[in-house]
Amino acid sequence: MRLFDEIKEDEGFEGMPYEDSLGIPTIGIGTKLPLSEDEAELLARHRLSKKIDELLNAKPIINRLPLEKQSVLFNMAYQLGTNGLLKFRKMWLALENGFDYETAADEMLDSKWFSQTPNRAKKLSDIMRG
Repeated sequence: MRLFDEIKEDEGFEGMPYEDSLGIPTIGIGTKLPLSEDEAELLARHRLSKKIDELLNAKPIINRLPLEKQSVLFNMAYQLGTNGLLKFRKMWLALENGFDYETAADEMLDSKWFSQTPNRAKKLSDIMRG
């Protein structure tokens, strides 16, 4: 798409917020802040899609889990990042060695993540357990 490429070249890219020549907070490719909810949702959907792909590549076992359990893991990957979620070694062992959802849920709660976001962690562990 030639028009987009031209705009990208003219605007440049900044991954962190900056003030444009008029002092307006800006990010990305000339995107003024604050973001609209539609813009934030588009970005979040894109990032979620990337996290899902990364996680499926790293842990193909996920394809064998029920959809609600897959959703729990994708939710966690969105929040923690793929590498962060891969650090839940005992949870992964429980899933890979017999689909032990009870132990996987316990391991989710036995984490720094639980102490940082207890409501989310409890909700997701309940789904994993169920």
